[in-house]
Formats: sequence, C-alpha cells, structure tokens
Amino acid sequence: MPLARQTRRRLAAAVTTVLAVTLGASALAAPANAVPAASGVLTATPATTAADPVPYPKGSRLAGAGVTGFLTAASDNTTTFRRYSDGEGQAYTGATYLRSTRTTDYLVIRSTGLITQRNLTTSGSLQIAVGSTAADARYAGAAADAVFTTRETEAGTVLRKYTETDTAGTTVTGLPADAIALSVAPTATPEQALVTYRQGSVNKWGLLDLATASVTVQDSAIGRDAVSGTRAAWATGEGTYDPPQVRVADLVTGAVQEAPVTQAPSSGNFHVALIGDWVVYGQPGGMFSSHPSVHSPLTAYNLTTKKSVKLLDHAYQLAPAPDGSLYARGGIVGQGEGIYRIADTGGETPGVEKAATTGEPTELVVTNAAVPPAVLDLDENDGFTFRWNLSHEMENATVTVRHVRTGKTQTSTLCCATTEAVFSWQDNNWDEDVPNGDYAWEIVARPDNGIGPAAVGKGTFKVVRKTAPHDFNDNGTPDLLTRDSAGRLWRTDLFYRPIDEQMGVHEAGTRTLLGSGWNIYDRIEATGDLGGSPVGDILAREKSGVLWLYPGNGLGSFGARVKVGTGWQIYDKIAVGSDLTNDGRPDALATDRSGGLWLYPGTGDATKPFAGRKQIGTGWGVYNELAAVGNIAGGTAGDLVARDATGVLWQYLGKGDGTFAPRTRLGAGWNRFSHLIGAGDADGDGRPDLLADSNDFYYGSLYKGTGDWKAPFLPAETMFVPPADATEHVF
Repeated sequence: MPLARQTRRRLAAAVTTVLAVTLGASALAAPANAVPAASGVLTATPATTAADPVPYPKGSRLAGAGVTGFLTAASDNTTTFRRYSDGEGQAYTGATYLRSTRTTDYLVIRSTGLITQRNLTTSGSLQIAVGSTAADARYAGAAADAVFTTRETEAGTVLRKYTETDTAGTTVTGLPADAIALSVAPTATPEQALVTYRQGSVNKWGLLDLATASVTVQDSAIGRDAVSGTRAAWATGEGTYDPPQVRVADLVTGAVQEAPVTQAPSSGNFHVALIGDWVVYGQPGGMFSSHPSVHSPLTAYNLTTKKSVKLLDHAYQLAPAPDGSLYARGGIVGQGEGIYRIADTGGETPGVEKAATTGEPTELVVTNAAVPPAVLDLDENDGFTFRWNLSHEMENATVTVRHVRTGKTQTSTLCCATTEAVFSWQDNNWDEDVPNGDYAWEIVARPDNGIGPAAVGKGTFKVVRKTAPHDFNDNGTPDLLTRDSAGRLWRTDLFYRPIDEQMGVHEAGTRTLLGSGWNIYDRIEATGDLGGSPVGDILAREKSGVLWLYPGNGLGSFGARVKVGTGWQIYDKIAVGSDLTNDGRPDALATDRSGGLWLYPGTGDATKPFAGRKQIGTGWGVYNELAAVGNIAGGTAGDLVARDATGVLWQYLGKGDGTFAPRTRLGAGWNRFSHLIGAGDADGDGRPDLLADSNDFYYGSLYKGTGDWKAPFLPAETMFVPPADATEHVF
C-alpha cells in the first residue's frame, strides 16, 4: 500500500497536572548543548545539508538503514521503507527486515511458510519455503544479499545460504558439528555476517564470510554487540543497574581496549556500535528518562587517538549502514529529533548529518501558552490562570510574577513530570497583595530528562481596578488611617480572610508611619480620587476652616498638600467618596451646625476639586456620624448611611442627581462604634462594604455589602484590627 470574577485582591499558586501537548508559539530560551562536554571531550558539529531532511514518522522505531533508504517500524507492527532522497516509500505488514550490500537494498519479509527477499533496485525476488516440522527448513536470518535457513539432519544442524543467483543454496562451512540454535545477522561490514550458536550450554559466535560461505569461529570471551571486519565491541555491567563498561577487541591480535565510560548505574540495553576507528556508545531512552543517566548522550571514542566526542544528546536506536556509516534515531539540542547519519571522516570528530526529521524539538520548549491579556481588569476578573504546554515532560518549573514599580515578587515552583504547567493567580492567598500597575512574568521549566536547557517563557501585563476611596497603596484593598495623640499619621493595610474562625478583616502587616504634625487638623477624610490620579486622596481641615487636599501617590503615602478651600469650619460632619451626581467623580457632603446638608460636586481637578455648594437637605443635626459608602444598593449612584444620637443607622439612597430618596432604617445599636468608614470593597466581591471601628477594647466589625437596598449589609464579621484607644482617631 503506497504512502502518499469580580475583584480579587490576593495571589495564590495552584498546580494541576494534565498530560497534553498543543503546538503553538511562545518565547523560548536559546538552544544550547544538552550536556556540557567534559574535559578532553569534543562535541561533533552536525554537517550542513544541501536540502531539508525528509520527514520521519513520529513514534516509529528505526529498524534499519540501507543504501537508498531506511526502514521504520510502527507500534502496530507496520514497517515502512522510505527513501533518503524524498521520504517516499512503501508500507508492509508482518515481520520485515532491511538488508543491504554496498550497492543494493533488500527487504526480507517473513510470512507463514515463506521467506521473500525483494531487490529494491531491480525488483527481483527470491522466495524460500520454510516450515515448522523437524524436517523443514527454518528461517535463520539474513545479511547483505543472502537469506539463511537451518535444517536438522542426522549429522547435525545444517546452515544454508541463498541469494538471487543461488536459489538452490550453499551449505555454510566452518561451524562445529554440534552447533545448535544458529542465527545469522548483519555486521557493520556487508561482506560479513554474524553467526551465533550454542555448543552444549555455551553461547558462541563467529564471522561468516559471505563470499565463501565459511565461518571463522571467534573467542567466546569476546562480546558481539557490534562487529566490524576487524573489531568487536560489547558492553558489560548493563541491564542490572551496575556501572557499564564498553570494551573493544581487535579480531586479529585479540587485544582489548576499554572505552572511558563514566561509571554510573545504567538502566540496561546499552548502545554499542562501530564506525571506522570509533566505538559509539550511550544509554538509550534518555529522552523519556525521569532520572537522567550520564550516559544518555551518544558518544564516540576513537580507538587510535583516545579522544571522546559527543555525537547526539540522546539516541533511541542505532542502525549500521552498508557504507560503514551509522544511522541513529535521536536528537540534538537546537537541531531537533529525527535520524542522523554518523560517519568516520578521518578527522578529529565524526561527521554528523541529519537525514530525516520528526519536526519535534529535542530540548524542552513551550509549545503553547495562555497568559494574561495586555490589560487585566481585576474588577472584572478573578485573577488569571496561566497555562503553558510543553514539548515533553518537565521536572519542575519556577514561575515568577514581579510588580515592576515596587519590585514585589512572587515565585512558585510547579511540579512534576507533566507536559502542562498551570499557575493560578487568584484571590485565595490573603497575605499577598496585588498592586495595580505593570507586571512581568517568567516561567523557567526544567526538562525531566535533563537534556538541554530549561524552557523559558516571558511576558508582561498591566493590572487595573477602579479607584478605591481607602486604597492608598494601590493594591486593591482598603487602608486604615490613624492619628495618635502626638500628631503622627499611620497607615494600616488591610486584607480579607474568607475562611475558618478568622473570617473577617485583618492587618496585612505592621502599620506604616506617614509623617508627623497632623494634629493641626481637626478633621481628616478619605475621599477617593478627587484629583484625577488613579489612587485615593485625603482632605484635611484646619481648625480655622482651611481645607487641604493631599493627593495619593500610589505608594501608600501622599504628595505635597494643595489648598482647596476656606470657611469649612462651619461644618461639623463631612463625608466624601460617593458619586452622588452620577458623573464618575466622588462628591462631598457636609452638614452645618444648624442641620443643613450641603452637596459639593466633584470636578476631578486637584487644584479645585469641588464646584459650588448646593443645599440638599435640612434637619441633619440629628446625626452624629455620616459615611459615604458608595453604591451599596445596586442603584445608579452613590449612597450614604447616617447614625442618629440613639444609635440607629439610616440608609439614604442616592438618586443620581445629587439628592437622596427617603431614608430607610437599617438597625439600632450602632452607637457602640466610634467611627463608621465607607472603605470601599473590603472583601473583594466587587461591592462596597462598611467598616465600623469599635470603642475601647472591642474589635470593630465588617459589614459586607449585598447590593440589595432592602438589606444592604450582611451580618457583621470581625475586624481583627486593634481598636483605637482614647488618644487616637481613625479615618
């Protein structure tokens, strides 16, 4: 057959392992050699080919190499002969072997009762009948242009050789009369074949001269993993996790040399081959080894110059070719997977040339990546899940996400033996803050097999959120301002912990001193973004009524103050932060001592943050606390809560025109709190919440917003922040 979530505030690392490979593009590390050459060890440089290598079928085993093409075997036992020149070929079912002379390739096909040899040059055919009874001829092997059978006779086992020109067959001579279990296979030289047999209980071997059909028996102490016309090479100590040794014997003198194999345990089936004056060896299976052997690279040792050369970073199979070269199914970092022709050029290193390619990289690479968009809105998304697909299994990967402005870095290690790395950047690690701004990410995935460099992917993204009224360090969580009796202003960063008995608002760290001299002010108010910056600001009023704006700098502190008003001493309560006019800017509310309620619409201009005032109510002298809470009721504009002298809390829903709907009663008992703070979204669900700071030694409370005006707050959760004492004020 011819072949033609709403806002989330914190970071976490979570790992899943899914075996999947998806081809795609990613930022990759520059290729490098898989294993550094040891002292005195050279590295063969692949030759430059005139044309692109032909395709090699992924997952197929290299079963043979000939003059004009190579044979591959698939997992379904289908074999395919493909030409070196164009990759075209023919598929066969059943047991099929490639055998070659120096000029011609042959396929030997075994079927029930018949051995067929096909000449791929002339299309000539040789057929030999075989059977299974004692009297029948049985298939013994093939080499070069010859097929061999054995037959049991009274005189012993007879080995016969058949060719296209000798269909009657010729008896092979030189074997002991009591030789049994005979088998014939090619050597590295097409003029000879390897004959193995058993004599009594001893396994022996010999070299069969194909021209004369005669065998020269060899010393059984000499191994036969690879045989050329003048040498035999073999590995010992492999297959039992013992350190392997590679020896080479001169078949004429009997002298034995040992190649300098690093003494470390082997997992068996050690490669050995001969090309010219080189013995080639290595540990197969390195590509899929989770505990890389130092023998994974395919290495050549020159028996004359005593130099070692790394040929390939790994190899699956070796196949001697009839011209004395060697074909290896394997890979080179930076060159990729396929088959490589290795030849003795007479120079300092063998020549290495890629003959066919699978299109796969040898080194670990990122093949596909799901990474954050250029702008990641954490008001609209529950963080982001990074996902990287890899060309083969990684040992582990290090993922780093760094906030460019602050340098705050999170590093996590993902593990193990998987082709997919997943890193969840989400809101379930509550002592890590996520500032707004630019981020850089990097993944460094290390190959499980130890071959080649780590795969590296890099990228950037920007985190954005809406400005929060009490977020002064631009990390998406509210901050609490406290002024002590000495006039020092402190900032405490808060975070929300939504699990176990510690559920509620916590301090994210020790409080930060922002400066001294703040006792000149009789009122300080967090306002949100009054000045057009992406972070919250504060207003501070002197006792004389001068009003100052301190613009937030996004680093948890404030810039130089700006005078923005006078005459504000007439007000006993001020609340800023809710957008009452539905224009996207926070507005200010103030009550005078006669109970009048005044609206100051926000302008967004730091030098003149409010437009002219407008009276929108009377009778507000009944309240001792106001808090601008933002849109807690799910309507179109910001809202307000007010506490009366009896401790009852009232809700005023903004109508979007700077006025309020009639008040609704929320509950009593609120006089146990010293301050009510519209802190913005404290729990990360996208809805504004209310913080209530406690009197004396009691902890305060968090009232999470619901978005439902009929029941705007959930039951209280604890605010695990030390309450302000009698000498401190909270803003």
